[in-house]
Order: sequence, then structure tokens, then C-alpha cells
Amino acid sequence: MNLTSNTLLFKRITITVSFVIVSLILWNTYIFFQEFKNEERIKMEILATAHRELATNLNLDANVDLPLKILENNSNIPMILVDENDVIEYIQNLDSIKSLNPKYLADQLKKMKSENKPIEISYKGRNKKFVYYRNSYLLNKLSYYPLALILILVLFLAVIYLFYSSNKAAETNKLWTGMAKETAHQIGTPLSSLLGWIAILKMEKVDETYIYEIEKDVHRLNTIANRFSKIGSIPELKKDNVVEVTKQAFDYLESRSSKQISFSFSSSNDVTNVQINNELFGWVIENLIKNAIDAMLGKGKLSLKIETDQKKVKITIEDTGKGMPKKLFKQIFKPGFTTKKRGWGLGLSLSKRIIEDYHKGKIFVQNSEINKGTTFQILLNRI
Repeated sequence: MNLTSNTLLFKRITITVSFVIVSLILWNTYIFFQEFKNEERIKMEILATAHRELATNLNLDANVDLPLKILENNSNIPMILVDENDVIEYIQNLDSIKSLNPKYLADQLKKMKSENKPIEISYKGRNKKFVYYRNSYLLNKLSYYPLALILILVLFLAVIYLFYSSNKAAETNKLWTGMAKETAHQIGTPLSSLLGWIAILKMEKVDETYIYEIEKDVHRLNTIANRFSKIGSIPELKKDNVVEVTKQAFDYLESRSSKQISFSFSSSNDVTNVQINNELFGWVIENLIKNAIDAMLGKGKLSLKIETDQKKVKITIEDTGKGMPKKLFKQIFKPGFTTKKRGWGLGLSLSKRIIEDYHKGKIFVQNSEINKGTTFQILLNRI
């Protein structure tokens, strides 16, 4: 059994055991609650009997010490004694000041009627009276215990979920990092061979134009290899002109894209210095431009505009492609999410990581309309 299966089995066992333990605690709490409630009922029945004894033993020589003692011992259960017409004759354990208000007493009597059945008192079969009572403070407090327990269970399960989710995300990131570095390593071998072949072609006096184009593609492959090798490690940021770096990535894709796409580049300044990693930042620009080209199906208008103020550099990439609904504005940056038939959905996820984690900037969808186009924006801090 592999590590993933073991982890999944342990997760299921943990959740099952948690549910069993909490269910048993809830059941025992319910039983205890009912028993405690029955004990209060018995106590109130004894108290009602004491009221009846006091009412029937009006003789001054009668011993009423026991009934009085029973009434005095009720210090935590609110009660109201009423006659057959609901006229209040006696109250106990209610707020003495609020009890001067008839509306307060009426509300308390209504609550008592909804919580417990009344206890009937009859004097020799006549003059029926009724004892109404509320649950004690302790019993009310106990009734919230199951809710607190369920909340604890939910929090416990949430912690377990976050723990395993973070572990899974860490394993996934480690896998992608390993694949990226291995890809860079694998590209390095044919690159060395191509450089040797270029040297031979120069010795053979092949047309310089062909050699120049091959060298550009080899340089491109070397750049790609360097980008992949930097994934998973902290890249080195250097002060550089973001306008020039952006223009290089823009020009490279413009020269290799359909002539039916109209490219437009503008910048408020020729030189704007920021702390960037040229290779990774150029990768972000290329990802955004490629997505725009795919969204336009090889035909439309693409514009890139760089604006600066005293603190920020704002790079806006706008296309006239198919657009997207607003609910996807954040979702498209999640790893694995893609609207294309082919592709792994990693380009925008990597772009977000490069801009926000490495360059401490922001990247987001500024605007998008179905069948009209999408506008991405990158914000960087100026030096």
C-alpha cells in the first residue's frame, strides 16, 4: 500500500472515530439532560405539594416547618402559581423589580407554559391551582453543550482538512518543481549538442542568415531551460528597465504570430527601473500574450500599455478575444484550471506566483466581456 492510500485510510479512520466519539458524547448528554429534567420535575411536584399543605393547614397550631423549608430550598427554578383563571398568586426566583411589571410576568408565564407541563394542585377537589415553572439556569446551560460539542467537531474536522490539503498542495508543488527542474536538465543536453553543430556550420561557411536564426532559437531554448530551473527556488531580482524587458517578450511573440493580429505597444516612459528577474518576468508577459492570442483564435487586436507613477508600474494587456464571465476572474489563476482543449492550466498559476510571490506585485483580470475581450493588469513597485 503506497503513501497516498495510507494517508487516505488514516484520514477516513480519524473522521469515523471522531464521529463515533462525538455521537456517544451527544447521546450521553441527552440522557443526562432528560434525567436532570425529570429530577427538576420531581422537585417541583414536591414544591407543589408543599403549597397545598400550607393552604390546607390554616390552623395556627399546625406544624408547617417542612412545607416552608421545601419552598425556601427552591433557589434556582423560576416558578409561578396561578389559579384556574390564570391569575398569578405567587412567584419565586424571578427578578423582583421586573416582576412589578404585569407584562413581564405575563411573558414569563407564557415561556413557562411552552417549556413544561403545569403541575395541578387541588384543595379537597376544589379550588384548582397550577404551578408553572421554567428550566433552571444550569439545565439551560446544559442544553447548549451539544451545540458547543458539534462546533468543536466541525473545527476539529476543519483543522484535519486544512492539514491534509496543505500537505497535498506541498506534495503537488514539490512534484511540479521536480518536473520543471528535470525538464531544464533534459533540455540542457540537446542544447550543448546544438551549439556544437552551430560551430560546425560556421566552419562550413553556411549562409550566416540561417545560422543567425538557429542561434536565436537556441538562445530561446536556453532561456526556457533557465526559467524551468528557477521554479521552486528563490530567484535573484536585479534593478532593470521593465519597459525594455517587456518589449523584448512582446516583439518575440509578435514576430512569430499570425499577421491577422494587430499588435500595439506603448509606454509612458522609455526607462522605468524596477527590481525584477528578467527571465521569469518575460515568461509572465509571454504567457499573457499567448493566452490573448489563443482567445482571439489568431485574429484580432492586442495592445500592451505601460504606465508609471511615483510608486507603481502598471502593465495592461488587452485583447479582443472571446472573454470570460466574472466568476472566472480568480479561478483562472488556480493550478490545473483551463478553458482550452489542450494545456495543463499552469501558465496563469505560475504567472501569479512569479508576480506576487517573487516580485511582490499583483496580477489580476481588470475587465472582461463575453465576445468582446479581456484585460489583464500587472502592478509592480517602482524603485
